[in-house]
Amino acid sequence: MSLYRDQGVVLRTMRLGEADRIVTMVTREHGKVRAVAKGVRRTTSKFGGRLEPLSHVVMMCWAGRELDIINQAEVIDSFRAIRENLGRVQKAYSMLEVVDQLSMERHVNPRMYDMLVGGLRVLATTDPPLMPAAFFLKAVALDGASPILDVCVSCGSDSGLVAFDIIEGGVLCRSCRRGRPVSPGALDLIRRILGGSLGSALAEPAGEVVGEVSDLAGEAIELHLDRRLRSLRTVSGSW
Repeated sequence: MSLYRDQGVVLRTMRLGEADRIVTMVTREHGKVRAVAKGVRRTTSKFGGRLEPLSHVVMMCWAGRELDIINQAEVIDSFRAIRENLGRVQKAYSMLEVVDQLSMERHVNPRMYDMLVGGLRVLATTDPPLMPAAFFLKAVALDGASPILDVCVSCGSDSGLVAFDIIEGGVLCRSCRRGRPVSPGALDLIRRILGGSLGSALAEPAGEVVGEVSDLAGEAIELHLDRRLRSLRTVSGSW
């Protein structure tokens, strides 16, 4: 087995035997990795609490055929501010679950990794109301399904855009409308999220338009993944 060093965010863990855990991580250079942390559940474990979901670590691993073996792990970001706030934890876990579902084992995707780390760092410092929704929409776009937002995806009209359907590929006009209704304010906010003005979008305070975009983004990511997300149910009572 070869030894490698990489950075990763722990997405989830699963018990293995009496003292070990299988740790699923998204890493910068090796994609999604499943690795065994031996003895991690013992009180004397050298890993301590470093390999819990949300932990951002640098680790040394032995590469295996199916499961790698974690030899060493040091914390880069513990995201303590997230862990100590239930609302932030729920938002962060929804982001972890989306990355877990979109990432394939051993498929390197540094942009997804960087987006997750960046999103968690923002959530740890400012807790924007729109953080999960923005993350979902950008994840859909990064996965190759960036929606068309300036013209109707069905007929090409650039006026009367009143609906949004991620399966159809974006916005629809009054004549072609399907999917979820979308207000002009919500459409403008989505354009800002996906069009290079993410910072200003995240600065939006909680309100009707932010709630509308949050609901729309939650529905869009589930349709894109073709499955319901457990963590997403807890972020907003309307999902």
